[in-house]
Amino acid sequence: MINKTHKVPVVRQCQILDLSRSSIYYQPVPIRKEDLDIMSLIDEIHLRYPFYGSRRIRDELEDNGFYLSRDQVSRFMKKMGIEALYRKPRLSKPHPGHKVYPYLLRGKTIDRANQVWATDITYLPLAQGFVYLVAIMDWASRKVLSWRLSNTLDTSFCLEALEEAISKYGPPEIFNSDQGSQFTSDSFTKMLKEHDIRISMDGRGRWVDNVFIERLWKSVKYEEVYLKAYDSISIARKSLKEYFDFYNQRRWHQNLERKTPDEVYWSTLEHKEAA
Repeated sequence: MINKTHKVPVVRQCQILDLSRSSIYYQPVPIRKEDLDIMSLIDEIHLRYPFYGSRRIRDELEDNGFYLSRDQVSRFMKKMGIEALYRKPRLSKPHPGHKVYPYLLRGKTIDRANQVWATDITYLPLAQGFVYLVAIMDWASRKVLSWRLSNTLDTSFCLEALEEAISKYGPPEIFNSDQGSQFTSDSFTKMLKEHDIRISMDGRGRWVDNVFIERLWKSVKYEEVYLKAYDSISIARKSLKEYFDFYNQRRWHQNLERKTPDEVYWSTLEHKEAA
């Protein structure tokens, strides 16, 4: 989204998009294959045991022949944007100065399209690196409305996904996320407010508040990502597009009474409009 030839200075563009200026000029350094193997294994362990912290992940790595200190494991987890999912102080620390919004979904019946959307970011391994995936999901139908890949954990790719979802499907009543700095940023919350969308954020340590998108990550990784070794972001993007088309249009869900997300989304949206 940054245009270095635009008349607006790069510094100002970064301020508007809530990006670090250093990330614009950053030249990625190749990652050692051994480090990529470790990160891929950490990702699998975290998905299998999401309550494991750095100490227990270190023990699992040792069982697989990788001998790291707990500090090394912690650095890898931080780089990947993952942490143990259990209640503890300051689990999801937003960017200093960013406003955190209350959780609005407790006790709420969510049974129609565009009533609540949810979002999250996850790490994906590549053959020669890694990327981050953000997705926006309709809560009632589990339909993936939009998604984006990025090699940095900035706000811009999350904004692009949000913008696409709203342009295609119209705004939801409530938008739920965790307290990550991408979603508490001024630019992200501003876009929600401009469309009169109520903002809801998970409580600290309350991964269950966004449980459906956590389940999406498990499906994406076991049914798609772990079965393939993407050679590049472009290949990952093409393959994920095919998977999300399958997920929305042909993959039925037991919890949706053996219907697909598309079927539930459009049927409940029609009921809402008819009412």
